[in-house]
Amino acid sequence: MGGGREPTGAGEQALPPFGPIWDLLSVSLSPLEVEAPGMETESQKLQLSCGDAGESNSPSAEKPLEADELQGEPPDSQASVSNGGDSETEKELVELKIIWNKNKYDVKLPLSSTGEDLKQKIHSLTGLPPAMQKVMFKGLLPEDKTLREIKVTNGAKIMVVGSTINDVLAVNTPKEAAQTEVKAEESKKEPLCRQKQHRKVLDKGKPDDVMPSVKGAQERLPTVPLSGMYNKSGGKVRLTFKLEQDQLWIGTKERTEKLPMGSIKNVVSEPIEGHEDYNMMAFQLGPTEASYYWVYWVPTQYVDAIKDTVLGKWQYF
Repeated sequence: MGGGREPTGAGEQALPPFGPIWDLLSVSLSPLEVEAPGMETESQKLQLSCGDAGESNSPSAEKPLEADELQGEPPDSQASVSNGGDSETEKELVELKIIWNKNKYDVKLPLSSTGEDLKQKIHSLTGLPPAMQKVMFKGLLPEDKTLREIKVTNGAKIMVVGSTINDVLAVNTPKEAAQTEVKAEESKKEPLCRQKQHRKVLDKGKPDDVMPSVKGAQERLPTVPLSGMYNKSGGKVRLTFKLEQDQLWIGTKERTEKLPMGSIKNVVSEPIEGHEDYNMMAFQLGPTEASYYWVYWVPTQYVDAIKDTVLGKWQYF
């Protein structure tokens, strides 16, 4: 039993002992034993590579997911963010209607814009130089204040009175000549308040409802008509400045005259002796003194504002 089976005949070959057979078997099985670790190594490598791939792919998978999530946001939410900024800006804007020579312009300006900024905008729309503009909103618009400060609201009407340079050159010379002639004649005559035609009105004294005056001050026109004054016949008269229509309304008990401001050739005034805080004032409606419409007891603080409103500041250029 030790090594193998003994031969029974002459022609029969003796089998090798069991020991070499096991050795043979162990030799033939050795490659399997050698390859098994190799195979295990390959499988481990495969598992590792798959694991690594999974780990390396997981951030990249998360990354597009985040992008997709961002891209997948509803457009309304994105629009609401951008529109929120726009609405915030729109809160600071005010819509205005600019009216000049029967032309209307709709504009939007920030409430932080000044009167000077508004004049520049009007210049771009109409071609009127800022110095030639008379801009009206509850009286003459101050250049140094903002639209917010003067309480301009949406839909406000801004009246613009003014002429182009060519129009001014054509009209200004006759007006300057008329003013020069009036001043020359006034210097030769006695004060207006001493003349007989005016004395008979002034001798009646101040009207009971005369508006209060502020001597040495200059104020913008009030938002209400100027009342409590006399005309040359001694009747009560009131002045209403219709800026949106560019008209001066002269109202009496009997009727109201609606005069285009462009038809008024000149405005003259003089303080009343003994009552220097009030003026007598005339509107020249025609080519001669005979066309003067006299108004008495005009509060002195409104005299310059009346002249600027009727004639425009460009009269002095």
